Amino acid sequence: MKKYLITASIIGLLAACGGGNQQTKDNSAVAAPAVTEASANGNPSYDPNRGEGKFKNVEIPATLDGAMAAKGEKVYGVKCSSCHKLTDERLVGPGWKEVTKRNTADWIMNFMTNTDEMLNKDPKAQAQLEICLVRMPNQNLSDEDARSLYEFMRKNDGVK
Repeated sequence: MKKYLITASIIGLLAACGGGNQQTKDNSAVAAPAVTEASANGNPSYDPNRGEGKFKNVEIPATLDGAMAAKGEKVYGVKCSSCHKLTDERLVGPGWKEVTKRNTADWIMNFMTNTDEMLNKDPKAQAQLEICLVRMPNQNLSDEDARSLYEFMRKNDGVK
């Protein structure tokens, strides 16, 4: 009787654990398509170019604000440099080279200030998480710090 119960338990355990994720032949998980949910008025509630957060249509001047970039460099040194390099090389997180050319100011600043929601909803943020394997911690940046960091990123990308 004991052998029967042990065998049944093992079979039940194997059946419960198997087949949960659909996988491709190379054993990587199949990515779900990016879906934007519709709000009550039928408009998409999530904009992948803006991300999830309070920043929307941030006005960025054509020329660099040197004082703001200097403040952003200080914030980078304290809160960001341990995980992000200024090149395209990955440290813990991705490198920052040309990040302002790949993403909008709204998206970057929303990611900096609303990290958890962005990682839960945004396909680009989720793709980076799959590469880096470490969730970016919430750095509790103020709106001013986020804007200064963005200006420092622009300086790093060659904006003058």
